[in-house]
Amino acid sequence: MSRAQRAKEWFLRTALSYLGTPYIWGGDDPSGFDCSGFAIECLKSVGVLKESDDYTANGLLSLLHDRVTEKPVGGALLFFLNEDGKAVHVTVCLDEWFQIGASNGGSAVRSEREAWRANAYVKIRPINFRPGRMRVVTLFD
Repeated sequence: MSRAQRAKEWFLRTALSYLGTPYIWGGDDPSGFDCSGFAIECLKSVGVLKESDDYTANGLLSLLHDRVTEKPVGGALLFFLNEDGKAVHVTVCLDEWFQIGASNGGSAVRSEREAWRANAYVKIRPINFRPGRMRVVTLFD
């Protein structure tokens, strides 16, 4: 197994290990993640980003813009865009059908209690669950 394949495997394992973690606005650690905090923590776990790196979803897309591709593949990042083309949400692509990410929150969700009330946590959903335009960024292929 190549180093890239091994990194991809650990990246996906890390993402799955956070299943059920609460969504917390601005969260960037296992006590609670927002969407970009979740993606960044997974990227840091395999050395794609440095420990000190911190980005919004749009900032992360800007950083990785040269890796945009057409088809969702396991280990990619999925960026969901608003009508202006700005990335407003990011998740980890598990395969061509499913994604995992910190979702259903927003700026009002700032505690674990609010997260559970809003049904906002790291969860698996079909890729087409969120409507709108999407950009796929490959990391390991």
